[in-house]
Amino acid sequence: MAPLAVRPAPPAAAGPRRVLLAGAAGNFTEWYEFGVYGAFATVIADRFFTPSAAAGQGGAGPLLATYASFAVAFFFRPAGALLFGRLGDRTGRRPALVLVIALMTLATTLIGLLPSRDTLGAAAPWLLTLLRVVQGLCAGGEFGGAVALLTESAPPGRRGRHGAWQSFTVALGLLAGAGAAALLAALLSPAALYAWGWRIPFLLALPLGLAALRLRRGLPDAPPPAPAAPPPPGAGPPAAAVTARTVVLGVGRLMGWSAAGYTFLVVLPSYLQATLGASFRQALLATTLANLGFAAAILPAGILSDRVGRRPVMLAGALTVTFCALPLLHLLQDPAAPAPARAAAVLGAGAAVGLLAGPGPAMLAEMFPARVRCTGLGLAYALTGAVFSGCAGLVITALTAATGDRDIPAYYAAGTCALSALALSGPRGDDHRKPLR
Repeated sequence: MAPLAVRPAPPAAAGPRRVLLAGAAGNFTEWYEFGVYGAFATVIADRFFTPSAAAGQGGAGPLLATYASFAVAFFFRPAGALLFGRLGDRTGRRPALVLVIALMTLATTLIGLLPSRDTLGAAAPWLLTLLRVVQGLCAGGEFGGAVALLTESAPPGRRGRHGAWQSFTVALGLLAGAGAAALLAALLSPAALYAWGWRIPFLLALPLGLAALRLRRGLPDAPPPAPAAPPPPGAGPPAAAVTARTVVLGVGRLMGWSAAGYTFLVVLPSYLQATLGASFRQALLATTLANLGFAAAILPAGILSDRVGRRPVMLAGALTVTFCALPLLHLLQDPAAPAPARAAAVLGAGAAVGLLAGPGPAMLAEMFPARVRCTGLGLAYALTGAVFSGCAGLVITALTAATGDRDIPAYYAAGTCALSALALSGPRGDDHRKPLR
């Protein structure tokens, strides 16, 4: 009798924990770099956007140029969301996520190696902006693929918890970036920090990125989502129009999270230095505390949203920022305010943003079907970031310099969160209990 043919065993599927780690590792690396760039905005302005004759003289011009470079990267995020999102929706999540983290790591490392304006001349700020464009493209593809991966692999009833890990690793990345900058500011003299010390955190992205790349390459290939059958004639508006409307609604729900997050977590150091006269170390300490509050609230908010729904948790965060942003800023502006009160204020501001960021990824994943999930949620997030995150530093710095009104950051955060609260009034209360489409 002929021997029975033995079929090779299929590759073992990655468990939820491994998928969670692989999806979150790239987010950490990406947002670590953004935290470093925000913390060193004044240093980068001096090294790349200030002519040699004016170096060290300060002024809003170089800082505005630095934030303009920051904003350019955000405006390339929608293109990255479309490019890598389509790749993730057509070929599977893993190939897109592997390519994104490889390119992001390369661009961040090159920023750490890039000669400053004193050495390279006028080409230096242009090359820095070009590297920021590459980072913007990669960041646009990172969010959609990572959130799709995390939420689709979540056990029943835990989508909020798993999606919150995306935001939690964002917080850890921002915290690590601000913490690295604070540590270097404590260990190095200002001259050494401006000359070469600022490069160290950017170069640390290389080992971080290689570790994330290894984790993602170890994920098994997954088949791409099946395409939807064409609708019968007269069945309603085409899928592209429905997706576009959903993207616009997603932007409305995210704008408060995006604007308040960048106001309190990224722009705060340069605002405290340029507007309130705080030292570099004091500004970094305040930002570190805000990021600690942000990180501490994210996972509990995601877990709570699995129980009570996404809307009530996110509404609580949006309304808190709306009503508390101005009193918070007045407390920071008051030189007589005790240090513990200031610390509690920035911790609370970060925690309020965490209430938005915890349920946010799962809420977005539930808005789009699998066949367009990477593209749809990535595009909603990227468009929000381009308008309300990337421009935060530019808008706040320019308006503060033009008007002399030190309350501009509070108006920006509170106004966007008020609009988000209106957009969040729409989601059904039971989306968190239903399976993903």
